[in-house]
Amino acid sequence: MNNEQIAIKATYFSIIGNTSLALIKGLAGFFGNSYALIADAIESTTDIFASLLVLFGLKYAQKPADKNHPYGHGRIEPLITFAVVVFLIISASIIAHESIQNIQTPHKTPESWTLIVLGIIILWKETSFQIVIKKSKETNSSSLKADAWHHRSDAITSVMAFIGISIAIIFGEGYETADDWAALLASSFILYNSYLIFRPALGEIMDEHVYDSLILEIREKSMQVAGIEGTEKCFVRKAGMKYHIDLHARVNGNISVREGHALAHNLKDYLKENIENLEHILIHIEPND
Repeated sequence: MNNEQIAIKATYFSIIGNTSLALIKGLAGFFGNSYALIADAIESTTDIFASLLVLFGLKYAQKPADKNHPYGHGRIEPLITFAVVVFLIISASIIAHESIQNIQTPHKTPESWTLIVLGIIILWKETSFQIVIKKSKETNSSSLKADAWHHRSDAITSVMAFIGISIAIIFGEGYETADDWAALLASSFILYNSYLIFRPALGEIMDEHVYDSLILEIREKSMQVAGIEGTEKCFVRKAGMKYHIDLHARVNGNISVREGHALAHNLKDYLKENIENLEHILIHIEPND
């Protein structure tokens, strides 16, 4: 199973999980008098659409390079990540608005059994986060990483709801709005996580220099190729799950153009064989005077 297939499988896992949890949270919140759980259900509902977007992006990114996209279609991944961030911000805004409305409106104390529901949800969402974040690292997918953080933000919302409902139940009358305050606090956590997801995706779009360890590995591997005497400039850009490399390699200045051309191909092939996730590699040959 290649990286793309692994990422798509993880996204299906997210869609199924989020759909199930949105229904469970919504029903438990309605019958258990807990807006924090309803807010949680809203967050999970936006997660479903976000995961569908991620699924679309992953499948689109698999399209091969063509005349109009010679570097492939991988750049759709950070664009999808931006869309996922928008969903997170929208859900956080809805939760905050509704929380403030509920704080100002008297209502019943949440039912104690909602804590059991929340405990199960917290364990499930944190487990989901660990599974999907592991797959995002394995596949080098920024949009899958964003999807993983959706699970973590959902878990945080559930933890806040658990704390709020516990306070409302333990302290009783006068503390009915504790779960609403918890939902309001959770919305701020979601906004913060939105920034954590957005920042790396922006760096990817802007070709930000954040690949020092990969560059070091490229230089070390290059020196293992016979005829390569050193390296100079090395630029890395990420597109989807792949890296595109521009590398200046130093060779004996007295060899022929044909020999230099052959060395460049040898170096390119060696790097692709020995370093994962490299796609386009452009080798510029420099004479080593």
